[in-house]
Amino acid sequence: MVRLVGYDHRCVTDEQIHQIPLAMVEQQRPRERSDAAANRIRILGAARRLLAEGGLDALTMDAVASAAGVGKGTVFRRFGNRAGLAAALVDDEMRDFQNRFLHGPPPLGPGAPAPQRLEAFVVELLHHYAENLPVAVLAAHELDQYGSQVMNALLFHARTLVRQIDSQLDNHVVATMILSAIAPPLIIDSRQRGIESQTLQESALAVLRGITRRALPNT
Repeated sequence: MVRLVGYDHRCVTDEQIHQIPLAMVEQQRPRERSDAAANRIRILGAARRLLAEGGLDALTMDAVASAAGVGKGTVFRRFGNRAGLAAALVDDEMRDFQNRFLHGPPPLGPGAPAPQRLEAFVVELLHHYAENLPVAVLAAHELDQYGSQVMNALLFHARTLVRQIDSQLDNHVVATMILSAIAPPLIIDSRQRGIESQTLQESALAVLRGITRRALPNT
């Protein structure tokens, strides 16, 4: 998981976003015993299978413990409750994506202009949600974007790019709207209506370009 060093993402001001570069570091997990690490892998793997096969209703702590071959107490001690389990699943699923937008090549990573980065961020996040939809749906159900470090990292990144594009915009409102507009329920609804992923991507960019084109001259 990544987190912004030294800041509570819920109360980052416009001035802080303006003055401070996007500087996130990977949060190091405490060193685990080999048996604890193996249990964690089994539990998260079992949770993913249950989600993929039966959806949210199938993901109970009892079912996860049974599918993982561990005691229910082990699951509760490790993750606390279903929200804690959801946060751990999102952490694992988001790790690679976060690394790419923080340190990867442009336009998703550093080096491209902010409008291009924001567009790439939205497109790649849509792809990520589509490829990991069961976990994305769980996160949308169990975690809000103010209660999860992962969701906060996405929000802060979007806020930073919006602020770079147009400092007159309320970057918190705009970034929250952007993330809400591409949330997992939209992908589910689109699939049910037979909308192809390319159409969804083009639609998201059409909406987003009302923001990103503000940075272009003579627009």
